[in-house]
Amino acid sequence: MKYSLLLLAILLCFGCKVNSQSEDKSAAAIKTEMTQKAIASGITPIEKTPEEWKAQLNDQEYNVLREAGTERPFTGDLLKNKKEGTYVCSACQLPLFDSKTKFKSGTGWPSFYEPINNVNLAEDVDYKIGYKRVEVHCARCGGHQGHVFEDGPQPTGLRYCINSVSLDFVEKK
Repeated sequence: MKYSLLLLAILLCFGCKVNSQSEDKSAAAIKTEMTQKAIASGITPIEKTPEEWKAQLNDQEYNVLREAGTERPFTGDLLKNKKEGTYVCSACQLPLFDSKTKFKSGTGWPSFYEPINNVNLAEDVDYKIGYKRVEVHCARCGGHQGHVFEDGPQPTGLRYCINSVSLDFVEKK
């Protein structure tokens, strides 16, 4: 059973992209929509060239945050973190999740049942593994964080499955 869950988790994160342009918005339209929503919410978007991001981020961070990659399950340094504090975007430090909403999902990635607020995360749809998933991004820098699923605990029923490499942790003082 444990290996079946691991295989399922791997399959959920890796796969081929299905051509779904008829249902998907263009990348430019999504970026414009995300930028407008961030500005309307009082968040100043960060715009950098790929070269600027490469200078700031290590190879794995760049792959996940800028190319929507995924770290291997059960390898992230924040998976087992149980300290009190705030999880922030590792690219721009925008607060995304409170430690009080973190839970053990068994998927191999840090999981949360709700963000700090609905403004700091933007959503998009991806079909990279052959079916529709909701991808979440930092609303300030557009950095890929992970995905949100509707199989989480109450009170929201949501599971934000987030890459550790996309987050930094700020411990509560």
